Amino acid sequence: MLAGRHSLTDASEPRGAANAGNRRIGAMNVYIRAVTAMSRLAGVIGAFLIAFAVLVICDMVIERYILGRTTIWQIDVVTYSIMAATFVGSAYVLMTRGHVNVDVLPLYLGPRARYWLALITMLVALCFCIVLFVLCTIYWYQAWSKGWHSDTVWRARLWIPYLAMPVGLGLLVLQYLAELACLLTGRTPPFGLGEDRFHA
Repeated sequence: MLAGRHSLTDASEPRGAANAGNRRIGAMNVYIRAVTAMSRLAGVIGAFLIAFAVLVICDMVIERYILGRTTIWQIDVVTYSIMAATFVGSAYVLMTRGHVNVDVLPLYLGPRARYWLALITMLVALCFCIVLFVLCTIYWYQAWSKGWHSDTVWRARLWIPYLAMPVGLGLLVLQYLAELACLLTGRTPPFGLGEDRFHA
């Protein structure tokens, strides 16, 4: 009986560990899919903001140089739209590897050294983005709590455009965490380079 109990216990422990591992993998897959969807939505919003800024510039040119009117809100809207597109779209840029990337060193490294270089650089970038997220959130809160307005004639409430900074950087942190999870679990190769790519 004792031997039978021990055998049942020993057989159930790996099964429980496997179930826990499957749950962790499932939760990670859900997280990665959710962050990917949010980053794609952020990319669409960023593209919309850039297109909207272009339309506002066209309106400003027509009003100022054709109709001879004074422009009041257009310059502010264009500035804030481009700023918001930069911050909000940053997670999408990271997901698609659309940022400026110099991969000379990773190409000359072996698979193991390439992995560690990717891990270290990703952790440094993640820490930098977290610090920036905290500072920008504090800055946005000051603009909101103190009722800051722009110094222009339009007198825009600054907490509205400044909200793009913590939102965009928060999405960027979430995307970096997803990229880190993909790297650690082998879902994606370091720097997007497979082992068949050239190395010394």
